[in-house]
This record gives sequence, structure tokens and C-alpha cells, in this order.
Amino acid sequence: EPGRERPRSTPPVRALAKRLGVDLSLVEASGVTGIITREDVEAYAETVAPSRRGDAVSAVALSAPDGGARTTRMPIRGVRKHTAEAMVRSAFTAPHVTTFLTVDVTETMDLLARLREDRELGEERIGILAVVSKAVCLALRRHPELNARWDQDAGEIIQHHYVNLGIAAATPRGLLVPHVADAERMSVIELSRAIRDLADTARSGRTAPGALTGGTFSITNVGVFGIDAGTPILNPGEAGILALGAVRRQPWEHRGEVALRQVTTLALSFDHRLVDGEQGARFLAFVGDLLRDPARGLMLA
Repeated sequence: EPGRERPRSTPPVRALAKRLGVDLSLVEASGVTGIITREDVEAYAETVAPSRRGDAVSAVALSAPDGGARTTRMPIRGVRKHTAEAMVRSAFTAPHVTTFLTVDVTETMDLLARLREDRELGEERIGILAVVSKAVCLALRRHPELNARWDQDAGEIIQHHYVNLGIAAATPRGLLVPHVADAERMSVIELSRAIRDLADTARSGRTAPGALTGGTFSITNVGVFGIDAGTPILNPGEAGILALGAVRRQPWEHRGEVALRQVTTLALSFDHRLVDGEQGARFLAFVGDLLRDPARGLMLA
């Protein structure tokens, strides 16, 4: 309208507002200068148009002189925001310790190959993650201090007598860690099915909120990305998380000789308030022993 004062902003901010369909006259400047910033526009757009944006990430690009995008700004929200907050809270609350173990898993891989040829199993394809999951459940039975939670407010350590096994899943929305409830009661085949269903549900965006809370221990399979090892961050409220690295054929000492064996690296991060170094090392060694000699698991299950 005539005589109306033009909102105080810069040309790039006005261009951004135009792309987002934001009326700058309705936006309040957050700074003391009274100049409307890019952040003010984006914050306003978030509050007035959530239904139009939905869950999709809205990217705002800054154009280079040749018309190409030099940078892209994406609002932090949804799964990414939740994951970031949880990881920061965990990293700066629980004192993390990570220990590593490289294991010859040839026997386990040979067993899985035989199972894939077993007609009675039909199309069932059991992977090493299911075997590791079973090994973890057996190890938690022997080392319950890793299946516990530190309750700061109550001044108590809460030890769980069940295993809600979290499985980290990379999805288009970000990292999710839904859990398999009462995993300690399941066989390797049942764990394999549960993990596959859990991952499919997570990637399709259908994970129920209840499946993302209440985990007691987690596994992250970084090996699927060709990674050998990492230092996983604990999920808040959990005492331990195990990273499974890629299985690779490499020279390895076997029965006094050097042979090509299938080898992987396990990395265990644990909360040092709940778990001593010796306890963490014994837990990891036990998991490694079961993967080195899977027949032991049959005797202990």
C-alpha cells in the first residue's frame, strides 16, 4: 500500500522470502539492529507452513554468479534433530570407553553358507548380524552390568532382566535405532526375521514411536558400508553398544600357519559409570569367542 515502510532486510533475504512465499512485512527481526535475517525468514516459514512442507527436507540454495548452487541450507528437524540431540546428550553425560577386538569368524561364515543351502530353511537368509545379536544376548546374560541403566535422579543402577536389542538402521529420514523386544528369548532364525522386519519398517517410515524407546543394548552394523571399525556413541539410557565391522578375507594365523581367513573387527563402547574396563573386555571377548566358534553358542543357548 502507498506509504508503507519497506521491511528492513538485504536483497538475498528478500529473494529467500520470495522463494518461500513469505511476506516480509509479517516477519519480526530477532536482532537488536532490526534487520530481518535469513534465520528470521526460515523460522517464520517453519511456523506458518508446516503442513505444506510435511516431512520432506526443504532445501534453500544460494546461487553462484553462474546460476549454480554454491551452498544449500536445510532446516534441522525431525529424525535428524532428535538423533543429534540424543547423541550430544549421551556423549556429554555418559563417560564413553571403546574397546576393540579383531576376530576370525571363518567358522561362523561357513555355517551361514551351509544354512543358506539348507532346503528346510527355504528362502530364509541368515546373516552375520543375527548371529552377533544372539551372541550379544548370551553375553548379556553372563555380564548383566552391560544391560543396565544409570538413573541419576533416583541415585540407582537399574539392571534389566530382559534384552530389548536396538539395531541401528540408516533410513532416508536419518539414523533410527528401533529395538527387538525380548530378544534374549529368540533363536538365531527368529532374530534374523525380527531384524529384517525392523529394518524394512524403519526404512519405510512406519516405525512405531514405542520401538524407538526402551532399548537396553544396541548393535550398529557399520560393515554393510565397507567400514572396518568405529567408535559408536551410546544411545541415551543404555550401558553399551557394539559396532560390527566388515568381514574380510585376509592372511591370519591359523593352527600355527598363515592362511586366508574371514576376519572382522568388533568395537564395544560402554558407560564407564556402569561398566569397568575388565567387565567390558570380558564381555567383548565372550562375544568374540562365540563368533570364532559358533558351536559354543548351541551349548550355551
